Amino acid sequence: MSTSTTPRLTHQALIYGSDEAFLTAMAAFCVNGLEAEDAVLAVTTRSNISMLRQTLGDVARHVEFIDAHAFYEAPGRTMGAYYRYVDQHTTGGRHRQARVIGEPVWHGRDPLETAEWTRYEAAINVAFANCPAWIVCPYDTRTLPEAIVTGARRTHPEVITGPSTTTSHHYVAPDTGHDVWRSPLTPVPCDGEETVLHFGADLSAVRDFVTRAATTRGLPGDKAQRLVFAVNEVATNAIQHGPGEGRITLWRAGHRIVCDVTNPGAADGLDWYLGYLPPDPAQPTGHGLWTVRQLCDLTEIATGPHETTVRLHLALPPTSPR
Repeated sequence: MSTSTTPRLTHQALIYGSDEAFLTAMAAFCVNGLEAEDAVLAVTTRSNISMLRQTLGDVARHVEFIDAHAFYEAPGRTMGAYYRYVDQHTTGGRHRQARVIGEPVWHGRDPLETAEWTRYEAAINVAFANCPAWIVCPYDTRTLPEAIVTGARRTHPEVITGPSTTTSHHYVAPDTGHDVWRSPLTPVPCDGEETVLHFGADLSAVRDFVTRAATTRGLPGDKAQRLVFAVNEVATNAIQHGPGEGRITLWRAGHRIVCDVTNPGAADGLDWYLGYLPPDPAQPTGHGLWTVRQLCDLTEIATGPHETTVRLHLALPPTSPR
């Protein structure tokens, strides 16, 4: 995607408390975008899609609609899907800009998931900083907890309420507010025993270890292979850019398999949002954490003066035995 294209990213939160407020803002957003020959994508609830289609009438056929519950599956994969949409629709001058209605799914999330989706919203500001994208993220005050709405004001530079668009005085830029966005690893309970491997240059031992440990805890073959690939990427980075060794700790926590890859090396300056920024295809390196975030359901990065840990989460099937 060209980074010289104008306009650059606009990232706004729509704080709404009625169907009318949603439609007034988002129907105009779509119509104005189509008149400007922008690409327009609406990822929102089924009821909002139905209302938007009805309000837009014939022009709705020029808008792409996606059910948010199917789209907001994992932060890394959702970021990748949005990036591909913007890239495909703006590269080569096909469209001047991509307009996106992106309504995150918050219901049914546990505290860890909520925290990671909030960081995802913050990471959009760096991942799309130079992209011709206008992204509006709706937040329905009728159903969302106040803490999530407050979080929207921290993750979006601008807020739309009613007819007004204002600068958010609570916004914390992800590349300057490290103390806000960087946090220690979320405590995760262990069902049963942890399995630990200390590894060196032999990454085949890492792959064998993760395969056995994950499958015996109920992770099916396809997901186990995804985890193996992700761990291999992180461990490779530890070998190539760290002290040449590390530690893997794997356990089951409720409906997830959790795997820590710990590198005993100082990395205090490591950006918390690594892997959310799409790598340059022309670069031979720098694709590892982007790939890891595509493979895993959740990815946490914790850095400190003595070690760095990348924590990987993959969901187990609903019927997986304990």
